[in-house]
Amino acid sequence: MISRVYIFDTTLRDGEQSPGVSLSVEDKKEIAKALERLRVDVIEAGFPVASPGDFEGVKAIAETVRDVQVAALARANQKDIDVAWEAIRNATSPRIHTFIATSDIHLQYKLRKSREEVLQLAVEAVKYAKKYTPIVEFSAEDATRSDWDYLAEVVVAVIKAGAVTVNIPDTVGYTVPQEYYDLIKHLVEALKKADLYHLFEEGEVCFSVHCHNDLGLAVANSLSALLAGARQVECTINGIGERAGNAALEEIVMALKTRQDYFAKVLGKPLETRIDTRQIVPTSQLVSKLTGMMVQPNKAIVGANAFAHESGIHQHGVIMHRGTYEIMDPQEVGWTGSAIVLGKHSGRHAVRFKLESRGWKLSSEDLSRVFERFRKEVKDVLRSVADEYLEGVLLDEFLEGEYRYEVSAAYVSSLYGAPLKPLAQVEVIDRESGAKKAVDVGVGSIDAAFKAVAQALGYRFLGKEDRAPSSPLDLRLIDFHIDAVGKGTESLGVCGVVIEDQAGKRSAGLGKDYDIVAAGIKALVNALNRLEAYRSRGEELKKELAAKAGE
Repeated sequence: MISRVYIFDTTLRDGEQSPGVSLSVEDKKEIAKALERLRVDVIEAGFPVASPGDFEGVKAIAETVRDVQVAALARANQKDIDVAWEAIRNATSPRIHTFIATSDIHLQYKLRKSREEVLQLAVEAVKYAKKYTPIVEFSAEDATRSDWDYLAEVVVAVIKAGAVTVNIPDTVGYTVPQEYYDLIKHLVEALKKADLYHLFEEGEVCFSVHCHNDLGLAVANSLSALLAGARQVECTINGIGERAGNAALEEIVMALKTRQDYFAKVLGKPLETRIDTRQIVPTSQLVSKLTGMMVQPNKAIVGANAFAHESGIHQHGVIMHRGTYEIMDPQEVGWTGSAIVLGKHSGRHAVRFKLESRGWKLSSEDLSRVFERFRKEVKDVLRSVADEYLEGVLLDEFLEGEYRYEVSAAYVSSLYGAPLKPLAQVEVIDRESGAKKAVDVGVGSIDAAFKAVAQALGYRFLGKEDRAPSSPLDLRLIDFHIDAVGKGTESLGVCGVVIEDQAGKRSAGLGKDYDIVAAGIKALVNALNRLEAYRSRGEELKKELAAKAGE
């Protein structure tokens, strides 16, 4: 039996059937190109007969990608198959995927046909599709709730009719791993009895699985079916799809890759795909962006927290050796950057690691000073702490007495339902040149206040239409967020900002006040002070602290 597992991606067909998802033809082409880079074996591009839009989308994909099979879905009738062929005929390797339900509940209530009639329709559909392409797949919809012996009869008949792939879908996510394993084994035995097993063993005929996640078992069921002899998995990026979704491609692929030892032990050789795993995260993020379906942070492989470590114990272990708490290399699936996340559970090891990654080498005594300040001022305020905030805490600890700016007064108006714009008046003390005053307006109170502070100090915040910063006084606001400590209207407001200058240097500031606009002003001035301090003394301070650490 072959050890190659074929990845049949149905993101653009079953995935697009997710409630609220509607992709344009251009969106579909962009995703299809990403799937081609990912190196899936088959892209199920859509259901052409469903609508003119679906037809055009499938046709466009078939004419765009070249290094992948393109499949079109069709019910077991001639019209659907004709339309499917018209949509994919220009593909490098076109596949017609025809289906009909085989469970008694579908036969009785949806199709209103007998088992004999459905069997005949299945065989006729496969034979008709074979007139167009040798690559014909047949699916027995709701297979896992079908009578096993009747299902086996259908499977044998469609293979004799010319189907090269037979899909055994768990359409409603009903089965469990052991039952699914037994079902696939039952069908393999049926091939032996029909003297068709040689086709299966030599890879000329393949069993496919398409699992839904209604009970949260789609990936487990798919893997179980592979152990039983299936060699194609139908799945989607991020597991999107009807109801609770489909088996997630990224989880299937990485389970096979990470646990090659187990599959080799059970089957005698590992199961392999041709997927370029480094494309997993970029493809996931593209699909999330274009479908509008956000990936939950704790989603396996592609979730934001999948390789993130905030617990001090875990951080220490990962810093010493990744294998202590990671079973995969994040870069192997396309993640970049550090997996160490600063937050309320972080310890000294994480703080040291983050600072060293930014070029700061501290003695134990100086590290303790920075850590204590981090713990008191930031750790319990921000849910997660960007690296720039930690560097800012270090600058506060050693250079705060040299900071240049201080807000002495500010007045900000806020308007609702009026044609006038919010206005801000500020006075800022610059230790080098004295008091500075400015007045500005903005789309909101905080926008007005930030513009007034920038104007008073000679800075300029660039808008979306502006080019990259070209002067030391040009800044971009990279991040702005507000939160509250406590509950109710008397909560302490917390504002955080991250700014970037023309050299790409980023600085973060945190402000706290019962007035959120005041908190925002404090945060901005804090960030500006840290930026100026780093510009004038940052590299010198790095050398001083490193020399002290080396003593």
